[in-house]
Amino acid sequence: MKLAFVGKGGVGKTTLAGTVARLLGRRGYRVLAVDADPDMNLHSALGVEGVEPVTEHEELIEERAGGQRGVYSLTPKVDDVAERFAVPGPDDTSLLVVGTVEAGGAGCMCPAGSFLKALLRDLIVKREEAVVLDMEAGIEHLGRASARNVDVMVAVVEPGSRSIETAERVRRLAGDIGVERIVAVVNRADEGSIDAVRERLDGVGLDVAGVVPRDDSLVKADLENVPPVEVRGPAVDAIEELVDALEGMLGEE
Repeated sequence: MKLAFVGKGGVGKTTLAGTVARLLGRRGYRVLAVDADPDMNLHSALGVEGVEPVTEHEELIEERAGGQRGVYSLTPKVDDVAERFAVPGPDDTSLLVVGTVEAGGAGCMCPAGSFLKALLRDLIVKREEAVVLDMEAGIEHLGRASARNVDVMVAVVEPGSRSIETAERVRRLAGDIGVERIVAVVNRADEGSIDAVRERLDGVGLDVAGVVPRDDSLVKADLENVPPVEVRGPAVDAIEELVDALEGMLGEE
């Protein structure tokens, strides 16, 4: 099971990604959670501390992908990175923080950019455990095809036109790079808006796989730096139902 959580900044995709990873672990999966968002907040949603971003290991990247006179490898060795740098977490999860490339332009053509693209490809295609990716906000990663070959891309939206418009662009670009299954999850939903949001998403060709209600217990968990999964409430119950739906989708194949 390879899942990528995407969406507009601030819609709660990191909370959902971390909680889904923990719930999968409780169901018997070995789970590698991958923080590919430059904000690097997945550790708090998962409940893991002390993780160094891969991009801080500049000598390793230069050794694997670097070259001379602007030449760099498009196929650097990356198959040992998760074992070396992922940190064990609760519920049979582990966390790998990718980090950011400090260079101008969204599609950095440099050793670090090449290394990270190869790393994400390896994590998605070759890893045997479940992989849950928290992707960067927006749609830039889709332009670089970083999330190619995931089983399901989960577009997190909240009630609001801008969030839904981002999800629509995600759906279109995901199709362009060959992602066959993309679904939406409505986060921070209330009864007064859910029907309208469903109608908008249906209009752009996105099925709703889950609806997560507003839940003050998540706000409290965030303030206390407690992983959401450890504070039971309506939101976590709804995320459990989302995991049911994702398992059901993949079980049909």
